[in-house]
Amino acid sequence: MNIVVLDGFTLNPGDLSWEGLQQLGTCTIHDRTPADQIVERAREADIVLTNKTVLSRETILVLPKLKYIGVLATGYNVVDTAAARERGIPVTNTPDYGTLSVAQHTFALLLELAHRTGHHAQTVRDECWVRSLDFCYWDYPLIELHGLTFGVVGFGKIGRAVAKLADAFGMKVLIHNRSQPKDLPPGFEVVSLENLLVRSDVVSLHCPLTPENKRFINSERLALMKPSAFLLNTSRGLLLDESAVATALNSGRIAAAGLDVLSIEPPKPDNPLLVARNCFITPHIAWATRAARARLMDIVLENIRSFVAGSPRHVVNS
Repeated sequence: MNIVVLDGFTLNPGDLSWEGLQQLGTCTIHDRTPADQIVERAREADIVLTNKTVLSRETILVLPKLKYIGVLATGYNVVDTAAARERGIPVTNTPDYGTLSVAQHTFALLLELAHRTGHHAQTVRDECWVRSLDFCYWDYPLIELHGLTFGVVGFGKIGRAVAKLADAFGMKVLIHNRSQPKDLPPGFEVVSLENLLVRSDVVSLHCPLTPENKRFINSERLALMKPSAFLLNTSRGLLLDESAVATALNSGRIAAAGLDVLSIEPPKPDNPLLVARNCFITPHIAWATRAARARLMDIVLENIRSFVAGSPRHVVNS
């Protein structure tokens, strides 16, 4: 089998091993692949693995040997799954590997908003504490989470893990989900989206991107939120109307935002969220702990082994 990895750097920048993949066939591993080199690099491939490199219908139709596409992520919108299905090519994704890490990062963002730890640590380095007249100081309000209301939009595995953390902090948990959640923990309340936005002190997004929810956090829904509310997004950047969120932040309509994803990544320099008031953005790293990436690699290998054995799993275009 000829295996081509189009963009392997973010999965393995050097702290993991490709040995397991290399045992499955002849491997060519590219850190990144420009759009104009995809066909050339994948022309002889039986198996193509991609993270964010787009495999369009036009590309899929001109790769004569292609038998399998593996996405090195949970989201698979970079692949034209319908075109692959027409050719009988299974497309698999990599679910569940990042649940714990994404939940952890969600709370890293929330705790930064609540305590401004990075800012205050920097002021100490800048000798503000040395010059202080008092034994302590703080430049922003410090927020205790216990007793506040935490709204989770999307109650899949990551949403559940985040809600569990919120509950451990003593927060009241509200849930909005497309379908009625099963096995709801005691004390969790399922509500409408509008009810959640009105009542929550923290709104955290954990839903897949669909045509129906693209930019659904817009000016009308932001207007429902408390002026003291925090907005968190570690899911998909296009869930937000970014201009509307920037306006809400700059006007004080909402208090702050903690984001790990944007609509275009890397972002364009004119993205209004990059300079919005009280907007804390990390560069799509919630998924990227070494532990999570190691799990991702293991799932990718097992997906390929299952395909070779004739029983492909995690197929998203069957």
